[in-house]
Amino acid sequence: MKRQAKDTVYLSIATITKALSSPKRIEILELLSQGEKTVEAISKQAELGLKNASAQLKELRSSRLLDSRKDGKYVYYFLANKSVSNFLIHLREFSEETSVELQKITKEAFSSPNDLNSIDRKSLLAQAKKGEILIIDVRPDDEFKAGHIPFARSIPLSQLKNAMKGFSKNVEIVAYCRGPYCFLAKDAVEALKAKGFKAKRLGDSVAEWELCGLPVEKSA
Repeated sequence: MKRQAKDTVYLSIATITKALSSPKRIEILELLSQGEKTVEAISKQAELGLKNASAQLKELRSSRLLDSRKDGKYVYYFLANKSVSNFLIHLREFSEETSVELQKITKEAFSSPNDLNSIDRKSLLAQAKKGEILIIDVRPDDEFKAGHIPFARSIPLSQLKNAMKGFSKNVEIVAYCRGPYCFLAKDAVEALKAKGFKAKRLGDSVAEWELCGLPVEKSA
């Protein structure tokens, strides 16, 4: 009986680790930490074929890492609970500490002199509230509505060029997106600096913000 109980425990844990053994499934979970999505959206954003995306979602759902709801002809997928996104952050941090290869690619591909390396998130909020800095969320608008940093403006990367016309060059702009492995904010900062704006990249996603116990706003 004792052996059976232990075997059941480790089998349950192994089921979850098996679901996380695919790089694409981890990417899908990170995408869903930004808000619920259809299989079509996941297929496009994760650069997967529709059948492959459906198969990966089925595997994640069978491991109870995500759930779904139907709205008309569309099925929307979302994380089973907040613990999943928190776990993903801890998994990423652990991987960065232990993998030399990950440290190298992170430094080469994702790091930039324009990054906010030392962040006092509460001070950042206070500055945004006073208008001393402008925080912009360059993710797609549906992700902004699902949850965003307070005082942030939704300016998807595709709309940034037009939005620049209304920016002041006297106010520093802080851009964020889906987290440290997302290029959207990095591309936004490079575009802003090329036009003479003061800009920095915030490596946080909304999930990191919530994990720190800080407020996240949602739009109707």
